Amino acid sequence: MSLAEIKTAVKELSPGELAELAAFIQEQDGLAWDSEIEKDFLPDGKHYSVLAEIDAAIDSGDFKPLP
Repeated sequence: MSLAEIKTAVKELSPGELAELAAFIQEQDGLAWDSEIEKDFLPDGKHYSVLAEIDAAIDSGDFKPLP
């Protein structure tokens, strides 16, 4: 099914079905975001070095927690 077909089908939904679909899409988007963040902070992720820097700062005592 193409995106165009999905858009056409969405226009035919009742208000209740549209609300249910919106909640489903929001949930899926949140899960995708969580997965992306998780990948970014794995040892081979693009932001892992930030965690290493923070850990080093904590270990050296050169770290001030936020108020």
